[in-house]
Amino acid sequence: MTVTKDDGSSSAMGECVSAPARELAQRLSAADEVVLLWHPDTDRVELSVRDLATGADFRIEIAPGNAIDAFYHPYAYAATRELSPRLGRDGKTLVDG
Repeated sequence: MTVTKDDGSSSAMGECVSAPARELAQRLSAADEVVLLWHPDTDRVELSVRDLATGADFRIEIAPGNAIDAFYHPYAYAATRELSPRLGRDGKTLVDG
């Protein structure tokens, strides 16, 4: 059975639907797009950084108390994390958290 929601979308009966992430802040710095997201279901804050020119990106979880500092200094926070490599669209290694 399919359930139609108020927004016109539908989901299968019994499917767990989570609240969408909420954008707290967004900025562009040269070719980098930096987005700070809050996930209300889990009360997590996530930092997303994407190079618009290459498509390289990474996401890391941030302590709420460090969110604004991480938003303005994303690479400093990424450097403190162990990030696993991933291949991008061009076959080059990307960093992904």
